Amino acid sequence: MRAARLQLAAALTLFAAVCGSQAEVIDDILSSLSKGASFLERQHEHINLDGVVGFLMLQAELKEAVRTWPHSDPVSWAQRTTAVALVKRLDQSFEKAVAALQQNDPKYYQEFEPLLSWRFWLVPQEWSSTDSSLVYPSTTTTECYDEQLSDKCLTLLLGTWKMNGTPCIVTKPCRDTMTRFGCPHYSLSHQLLYFMIGKMKGCSNLLKGDTRASRANMTERSYEKIFCSNMMKTNQDIMKDGLTQQTVDIFIENILICGLAGFSDVYKADWLQHILRLQDEEVGCFGRDRSIISQIIGDELLEQLQPHRRVKRREKILPDGCSSHITAVAVGALGGYLNYYLTEQDITKRPLS
Repeated sequence: MRAARLQLAAALTLFAAVCGSQAEVIDDILSSLSKGASFLERQHEHINLDGVVGFLMLQAELKEAVRTWPHSDPVSWAQRTTAVALVKRLDQSFEKAVAALQQNDPKYYQEFEPLLSWRFWLVPQEWSSTDSSLVYPSTTTTECYDEQLSDKCLTLLLGTWKMNGTPCIVTKPCRDTMTRFGCPHYSLSHQLLYFMIGKMKGCSNLLKGDTRASRANMTERSYEKIFCSNMMKTNQDIMKDGLTQQTVDIFIENILICGLAGFSDVYKADWLQHILRLQDEEVGCFGRDRSIISQIIGDELLEQLQPHRRVKRREKILPDGCSSHITAVAVGALGGYLNYYLTEQDITKRPLS
């Protein structure tokens, strides 16, 4: 009897320690996101479309976290109160940021307007894991397609390819490109994003018309699992070689998108610490490079002299040396971590085996 009581006491002590350490991690995430929100409040007029989308993904994660917050003890409830305040701050910034996008690049705004609402981004309700057996034997050394083709395929899905356009159109070039195996880096993450956006838009069959016998049993979820398994391998290789300024953006983007697709094994504790360490304490952004601030100020002046020159969607370095894209994927990924850790505390939402 005494042994049983000791075992129970030990188990309760371990449980309390785990909950305590998890509460500290959630504090760290919320503190980081608060600094990120301050950055958006200051730079809302300058952040490009991809940057705003990353913050909107965060907002979807935060609203879900607030809605389903699993505990009501004082510590946890104080954290929920912090999350509620963050949601309100972000809502105010989004109005200004989206209005600036509409003014600065109206054509591009029109093409991607459906993505510019947190309601578009669906948060996972169940979890699964990647599968290392699905990793490609080799990948191409260059990207499989360019941003223009990716944008075109997405506007066909969204129905924004023309005014009042029909949504959920999948052309053969788009289907062949978005289901091609062996793509690396951003081609790979945008293949996954294509399927996710199709699902969130309500497109019922993105694979209709694919007559390849070798793909007969493939579902949209099959492709998502293949893509995320390879994105996981990319991240493992990046960590093995050491995170660099060249690889940090795709590393965090892979965590953001695979996490949003419901693959919980991307939420590794050591990867979280790497993301948190990338934040600039002074301005709250991620991936700040102080050495190029003077060069950027020159570029900004050039941009003002050429107001209709399109800013590259993927990246925009801001006058303070901050990376719009790295900051966006970082806050989005942190929102994913927050939701996943809260899910872990809720026994009814544990990952599927």
